[in-house]
Order: sequence, then structure tokens, then C-alpha cells
Amino acid sequence: MKIAVTGAFSYSGKYIAKRLLEKGEEVVTLTNHPDRPDPFGGKVKAFPLNFDDPDELAANLRGADAFVNTYWVRFDKGKNTQPKAVENTRTLIAAAVKAGVKRIVHISIANPSANSHLPYYWGKAANETTVIESGISYAILRPTVLFGKEDILINNIAWLLRRLPVFGMPGDGSYRLSPVYVDDLAELAADAVYKEENYIWDAVGPDEFTFKEMVGLIGSTIGKKRLTLPLPPRLALFAAQFLSLFVGDVMLTPEEVDGLMANLLVSNEPPRCKTRLKDWLYQNRATVGARYASELKRHF
Repeated sequence: MKIAVTGAFSYSGKYIAKRLLEKGEEVVTLTNHPDRPDPFGGKVKAFPLNFDDPDELAANLRGADAFVNTYWVRFDKGKNTQPKAVENTRTLIAAAVKAGVKRIVHISIANPSANSHLPYYWGKAANETTVIESGISYAILRPTVLFGKEDILINNIAWLLRRLPVFGMPGDGSYRLSPVYVDDLAELAADAVYKEENYIWDAVGPDEFTFKEMVGLIGSTIGKKRLTLPLPPRLALFAAQFLSLFVGDVMLTPEEVDGLMANLLVSNEPPRCKTRLKDWLYQNRATVGARYASELKRHF
């Protein structure tokens, strides 16, 4: 089969492309970053992800049996906004229809809602509707918060624990989350390519922690257990924005705080992924948080 994957030189798309290559498939990628280091040694041909030219998008997708879509933006920056990402996704899915793609595997987020006041969540819900109404066979996977060597949240919690004597968190940290290993998500996505039925699955790991418990687990595993300091949510956000000035990044956004505290990073479905955060942290305890992971450097 020929399979197109968005962002195969980035994070989740890279793990998905790797899984598909291991299955012997031809993989191409649509990317905004064609000059990034190629982790596949030329095995994955790169095409531009140019939303301003729908005909070019369709031409780049033509001949693909399946399309795995990981495209989204974490926060607004300039013209690159979450509402714009919804429009771009419509353009991309329409291009897949025009190209004759037979199967879409779409990476969404747990607990999307068209009624949410958070653009991240209503935008993801809108994207799911676009996929469902495309007329193409589909699988929609809804991960919670990803962890892996390139992740942002867990790595940067570890980075802060390595450098600060206390860890400030929004509220009392009693809100919950179920992290999922990025390669487990990739396995679900790669397997979904070969199925025919339409379905929507949550993609979560076997653990469920309070945020405070997760911070404690990260700290104890890397040997940097710190006092956790409950802060009013807006004060915690202000502190993160202040630290962002020193690292040249967006460390935390208001809607991420709202999503966390609203328990949107957990699932009521049984876990479909097997890797425990504790085990992964132990295996990577020497490197997790050793360097700051910048979202801006990754995408801009």
C-alpha cells in the first residue's frame, strides 16, 4: 500500500510512519518542515503541506490508499490559529476525497466537544465532523496526553524539577490525567489503516494519576523529588508565562490549564495502550528533562 502521513518528520507522525515502514508499506509525508532532519534515510518522500493550494494537496495525495492525519496546532501564533487549523483540515480532507483516498486515520483528542468554550476542544470536534462527513472510510483515535522522547509536557515538568527547588501547580493538583505512550498510539494508528469499519476510539494508557501524583512520580524517578506548591490557577499560569520569557517558548496556555483542571485528559473507555509511564520514565530517567523541549522551535 501507499500511505500518506502528515508530519512524519515531527512527533506522533514519525512513530506512525516508522510502524508503517516496518510493515513494508510505501510512506509519503505532507509537511510544513521539509528541511528537517530525515529520520528515515530517504525512505519517506516529502511533499509540501500547502493549504493555500488545494489542487497541489490533492496531487500530493493522489495514489495513496490511506491517509493518516496528525495535523493540528497547539496554540495560536500569528495567522497560525486553531480556528484556521479547522479550516485547513477541511481543505486537507477535501483534497483526500478529490485524490481518491480510500481510508482516513485521524488523530484527534480525548473529550472533544462542539459546545466547549476551549478552541482546542471544539476545533477537534469540528475536525472529527469533517472526517465523518467526508464519505471516506475512517478511524478516529482520541489520545489524551502523549509521552515519549520528544514530548513537551512530561519532559518539561522533569526539566523544571531538575532546576527548581519547588514545583508550582495550578490548584491542588487533584485533577486527573491518563498519559499514553506515543508509540502505542502509533501502533493503533498503523493497525487502523488496514481495517474497513468506521470507528472512534479513545487511545489511553493503563495509568490514571492525579496531576500531583504524576509530578511526584516524575520527580522520584529522576531523583529530583520536590515540594509541590498549590497555586491559584492564574498565578500558576503567570509563573509559567514568566519562565517562558527565559526559554523563548510558550510553556503553558490558559486553555491547557482549563482543560487539565476540567479533567479532560482522562477517558471512560478501557485502556487500549499498554505502556506504563512509570516503566518508561525509569528506562529514560537519565535523559527525560535533561533539555528543555521547545514547542516554538519544533513548529516555527
